[in-house]
Amino acid sequence: MGLLLGIGRLLAGYLTGPSRAPYANVPTDEAALAATIRAGDVLLVDGRQRVSTAIKYLTQSTWSHAALCVEASGQSPVRRPSFIEADAVEGVRLVTSEEFVGLHSRICRPVGLSEIEIGAVTRFARDHIGDAYDLANVVDLARFLCPTPPVPSSWRRRMIALGSGEPTKAICSTLIAQAFQSIRYPILPAITQELIDDPDCRDCLRDILHIRHHSLFTPRDFDVSPYFEIVKPTLAQGFDHHSLSWALASA
Repeated sequence: MGLLLGIGRLLAGYLTGPSRAPYANVPTDEAALAATIRAGDVLLVDGRQRVSTAIKYLTQSTWSHAALCVEASGQSPVRRPSFIEADAVEGVRLVTSEEFVGLHSRICRPVGLSEIEIGAVTRFARDHIGDAYDLANVVDLARFLCPTPPVPSSWRRRMIALGSGEPTKAICSTLIAQAFQSIRYPILPAITQELIDDPDCRDCLRDILHIRHHSLFTPRDFDVSPYFEIVKPTLAQGFDHHSLSWALASA
């Protein structure tokens, strides 16, 4: 067990190193992000680490990482927003928006939550600060880096859910999924239909939502969820294309 833990830590150190792959996406302006994000928002990040390559391949998504905003900066020009994230080396930790400077990101905002519910979600995440990263998940991801194998799309979600599943260990998206599930807020629930017991409506159906196991959630699920609003800081702060400076066309 100690040997496996040591191997996991070595892999985590390697996988969190910088990727050599070209980075084409436009970084999100930190000031615009700080002015836009609210507590309870999920920040999706297009990372530049080696592990990001595996996650983006397996999920067929731009997003390789997710963090939960637990404290917004408000109107303060100097205080940065705070986030809970699960880091492969450091485990579950509290960071500021400085951690994501220079990266492309997107805000996913849950709709209709009260301040009490937002507080419950952020407290759940805070209570897990100090938990270890699920290194079994790191070992699984390492298999898909070099070379990247042709994996059927139906298998990909399962392949990033092969961690140990121990309650004191986490990966980024599973911890956030648990936080929202703790207040029964949907992300991408499994939906079945059943007949309504109503004599006046014999063929009427209703949707029944089922909580999907948290280990099956990935960063992209918050992006495609119908229950999270997509917020782009550049647009939220007022975008005027007339203010852009364009290079002169080449001859």
